[in-house]
Amino acid sequence: MDKIKPQTLKGFRDFLPQDLVIRQKVIGTLKGVFESYGFQPLETPALEYAETLLGKYGEEADRLIYTFNDRGERKVGLRYDLTVPTARVLAQYAGKADKIPLPFKRYQIQPVWRAEKPQKGRYREFTQCDIDSFGSVSPLADAEIIAVIFSSLKALNFEKFTIRINSRQVLFRLMNDLGIKDKNQQLSALRAIDKLDKQSSQVVIAELKEKGFPEKLIKKLLYLIKAAKPDANLSELFSYLKRLGVNEKFWRFEPTLVRGLDYYTGPIFETAVEKPKIGSICGGGRYDNLVASLGGPNIPATGTTLGLDRLCDVIKEQNLWPNLSPTPSLVLVTVFSPELLEKSLALVSQLRQQKINTEIYLEPTAKLDKQLKYANQKKIPYIVILGPDEVKTGQVTLKNMISGVQEKIPQEKLVQKLS
Repeated sequence: MDKIKPQTLKGFRDFLPQDLVIRQKVIGTLKGVFESYGFQPLETPALEYAETLLGKYGEEADRLIYTFNDRGERKVGLRYDLTVPTARVLAQYAGKADKIPLPFKRYQIQPVWRAEKPQKGRYREFTQCDIDSFGSVSPLADAEIIAVIFSSLKALNFEKFTIRINSRQVLFRLMNDLGIKDKNQQLSALRAIDKLDKQSSQVVIAELKEKGFPEKLIKKLLYLIKAAKPDANLSELFSYLKRLGVNEKFWRFEPTLVRGLDYYTGPIFETAVEKPKIGSICGGGRYDNLVASLGGPNIPATGTTLGLDRLCDVIKEQNLWPNLSPTPSLVLVTVFSPELLEKSLALVSQLRQQKINTEIYLEPTAKLDKQLKYANQKKIPYIVILGPDEVKTGQVTLKNMISGVQEKIPQEKLVQKLS
């Protein structure tokens, strides 16, 4: 048999322990913040019927959805985001008080898939951390989502980020005033305008011309968008942000913000960090028609997505968690000799019963130097040596692998010392 070359698909990654420990801490931190605001957990399948996914995001996004026929010749697709599957859940279960009472606030942390060109901070498989509120049209619901974004990033030690806020209603109103009243034309124009933060005005103008918009109308549209002011709904949202304690230096009104997905209907928001330049780490908005479009009741909704992969990239690049241990083990109990293995195993059991993460070296005949090297490689903070002298005196030798300090202590005080 020919040897297989071990490799991952382009845009897909393995997560080794030193990377996964960061991801798990980010997830744990975000869950804590989400639940502190009263959001409940939800999970949905990786596969949905293709008709559930297609036609919700826009033409460009639809091309990035992985679709195929399953063995039953059903047209299915890997989920592109978590919002549409959750809207499908609401369409399926809402109104059944024992299932989903409204208002419904949920969080969801699962992988999604997009068939796009991989680049820095952009992958074909990545994990989204979503929060959404269903059942309220109040700007307070939108403000609470933004407050969760703020609280989440602060909890992750982010200090330099900006939450940009706009409203699709502001943009739709401008286009209506200019005579662009057809919904499809409005969405087509918005998809082009959405690129203003990544490309020059000339490139956006050229795209709008290709789409059939007159040059005079395009220039007036861009001028009016850049000069736009918050509407009454956004102003109320901003007042709620202040009362929710969201520091004003971390958010601003951004009239050119569009967001690329077609299902947004009201306030929209996007968050970016100053360094590294990897695009937005968080984006979302209000989508009041999505549940109804999937065959459910008319349930208003608002929410956001925090990109786990980009959050982790920033944490690593900015070294925001310098003291994070790459291993869950606090201590390695060494095996001095096969004759003393039973003593070491008894100590391991005692430490684990006290909720102290403890390893034992799995080769009882290995020399002590090899065991110390293993602890160093795994960055285990402490090692315990239990040799004949220690057994005789009822002590252990405890070595701090970071400072190099070594001391003998009574065995009954080991738990207290490690705690």
